Amino acid sequence: MDGAQLIDARAPAQRPRLSRWARALDQLTASLPVVLMAVLAGLTYWLVRSTPVPEAPREQAPPRSDPDYVMERFSVQHYPQAGLPGLRLEGRTLRHYPDTDRLEIDDVRVRHTDEQGRVTVATARQAQAEGDGSQVRLVGEARVVRQAGAEPTRDPLDQPMEFRGEELLFFVDAQRLVSDRPVMLEQGAMQLSGQALIYDHPRRVLELRGGVQGVLPPARRAGAAS
Repeated sequence: MDGAQLIDARAPAQRPRLSRWARALDQLTASLPVVLMAVLAGLTYWLVRSTPVPEAPREQAPPRSDPDYVMERFSVQHYPQAGLPGLRLEGRTLRHYPDTDRLEIDDVRVRHTDEQGRVTVATARQAQAEGDGSQVRLVGEARVVRQAGAEPTRDPLDQPMEFRGEELLFFVDAQRLVSDRPVMLEQGAMQLSGQALIYDHPRRVLELRGGVQGVLPPARRAGAAS
């Protein structure tokens, strides 16, 4: 045929040439799943490293047997009710032991005022007290002085009294005084001594035990004889 070109039907058709940007986009699309998997793996690793690891439960440390605080030349005042001074605790040195909530006080002085206004003052070279001050063990030249009430009465237990000994256990709130060591009691001209003491003011009990000796004024001797 004149002017005609023969085309072999079996020859493969030629693909149109792609631009450089089209080829780059085609390669990016093909590698996108791999990139996403790599990003996901990186995020997972970062989350694992950033999440705090829970600490193993720690055993609770036992309370300290040595003082956790010390006070020098201290004075503590407690007001149970408005207008009443209540309890005043002071001394040269105070040490607090947290394992037993116990106080050790050098050169202690305790001043307690009850609801009727009667004042009791206790002193000693040293004392061991409960943390709330409700109980004080006086050791070394212990002395407890109970003053008369605001309204005078004829009851002997309401008169001023003084107790002395090497060790006295003073229950402050309960207004009790106990000792299993030698004790001296003075009230006015009367002096009594014994090897043990129980004094419970609310129950109106005063008891000296063990070889009680003393000096009674004439009026008391006459009453004792009768």
